[in-house]
Amino acid sequence: MALYVAKFGGSSVKDKEGLDRAARILAGERHKGNQVAAVVSAQGDLTDELIAKAAQLTGVPSPRELDQLLAAGEEISAALLAIRLEAIGIPAVSLLGWQAGILTDGQHGDAHILELEGSRVVQALAAGVVPVVAGFQGVDRLGEISTLGRGGSDTTAVALAARLRADECRIYTDVDGVYTADPRLDPEAVKLDRVSYDKMLAMARAGAQVLHDRSVLLARRCGVPIRVLSSFAPGEGTLVGDAES
Repeated sequence: MALYVAKFGGSSVKDKEGLDRAARILAGERHKGNQVAAVVSAQGDLTDELIAKAAQLTGVPSPRELDQLLAAGEEISAALLAIRLEAIGIPAVSLLGWQAGILTDGQHGDAHILELEGSRVVQALAAGVVPVVAGFQGVDRLGEISTLGRGGSDTTAVALAARLRADECRIYTDVDGVYTADPRLDPEAVKLDRVSYDKMLAMARAGAQVLHDRSVLLARRCGVPIRVLSSFAPGEGTLVGDAES
């Protein structure tokens, strides 16, 4: 039996069809006898929409209140995916960042994870329940919500995979792996079957949108294999790990 953390990006959970696909992916792993925990981003462009709503009220919203607002996007996704899983007969529980035990340094808008306690995630898995964790967020030592900045849900997923000692952290997105260039812009782009942490880090820092550099750094430090996959089509994706094949 394997244990996977599956992270679904905003494009993968943006509507009912996306939530259905994500639920089927998780159910498929369960039917294979594997354990799986999920991490989700906010649906589609919801984060941008929430920022725009705040901007209608003031040009300078307080960082604390903006984090309170933006964290709601991932919370909505987590609850909806848990609801869909239960609707198809898979026991599930949604967990906000603080409920999953994600402790941050409290820097609003760009917080770093200090610790992921994770006991409720472990308990859910032991009980045969799929935990669905809201990405991009945690709380500081005073209990204040803080968000992790760009790519924060990827970082949440890698941190959770490290805490659980998962076999892989699987990042589901709208592309079927890591390419030599953006396949949506360059028809000559070639998909890589495997890429090293260092090369992926260099690609991320050069502007590749597949993974944020902070999540790759954490994966390298903790030895977490990352597999980048499409939630829209089956395939092996790209494995990010210690060495290239």
